[in-house]
Amino acid sequence: MQINAPECAADAGSVCQWLWDKTGVDVLAAHSDAVVSATVDIFLIVILAIVARFLLYRAINRLTRLTIEGTSTSALRPLASARRAFSRGLSAERRNQRTKAIGSLLKSISSFLVVGTAAVLILAELGIDIAPLLASAGIAGVALAFGAQNLVRDFLAGIFMTLEDQYGVGDAVDLGSASGTVVAVSLRTTTVRAADGGIWHVRNGEILRVGNTSQGEAVVNLQIPIPYDADSARAGAIALEQATEVSQTEEFSAAIIEAPKLLGIVDVAAGVVTIGVSATVRVSDKDAYVRAVRVAVKSAFDRARAEDAAMDFRPPLVTPPGEAG
Repeated sequence: MQINAPECAADAGSVCQWLWDKTGVDVLAAHSDAVVSATVDIFLIVILAIVARFLLYRAINRLTRLTIEGTSTSALRPLASARRAFSRGLSAERRNQRTKAIGSLLKSISSFLVVGTAAVLILAELGIDIAPLLASAGIAGVALAFGAQNLVRDFLAGIFMTLEDQYGVGDAVDLGSASGTVVAVSLRTTTVRAADGGIWHVRNGEILRVGNTSQGEAVVNLQIPIPYDADSARAGAIALEQATEVSQTEEFSAAIIEAPKLLGIVDVAAGVVTIGVSATVRVSDKDAYVRAVRVAVKSAFDRARAEDAAMDFRPPLVTPPGEAG
């Protein structure tokens, strides 16, 4: 049986002519140009996908590095300043961990989008009708959205909580349905240990409000009662001096946001005058700073009383009702 040459074999220098001359197979020669064209297109799609993924990863890595180093581009400087003003009480290590977590999430999303788009384009080059595939994917997406809407809502809420750094492990929070210390955070749930030791697993999509008492800064108001007839000016000077010295120690120098200041007399009661000292510190160091200042002020008052018997800063004993006389 004689095999007729395909029409494309008449094109001088074409792949079809070369294959026909070498093999004499009409089917192979007739489809050679389409195969070569599709192969070149698929190769270009793969190369473009690799380049796009590389550029996206590079941009994400650069943004992550700038955030960790505390620098930013001129376009992002106003946003960075606002963020720094809010989070100046957060530790650098926590910001670094949060930034790396967000960077990893962005890389996963970008890889999914690039690979998915490239796969659809390759299927189209192979001659597969992608219209039914896209329609089926759309229907499946709608069905999944209805069937797993709570799961999707939990994940979206978890992503935004991570991006906004609403809380982290170790923070004392009030989530409405549960309050306590955060022991674990995932994109779907938040695990909180209550004051009684109970463990609560709260879905992120059910969290409507977050109260965080461990983030940012706290204003410390230290109130010191002294006898009514004591020298309140000297007592206030001593208290301020001790609060300032404690704030300058190696333990608390990095935790102080605003230096201590004397509030003067903040309350007057029967036989007692209360003087106040205020400072702004990092929330995580608030309790330790207050304890250290109290110890320092008490020791200073003891020394002052020993040096001058008239300077007795001990509050007078209040006689309980019914025991007077």
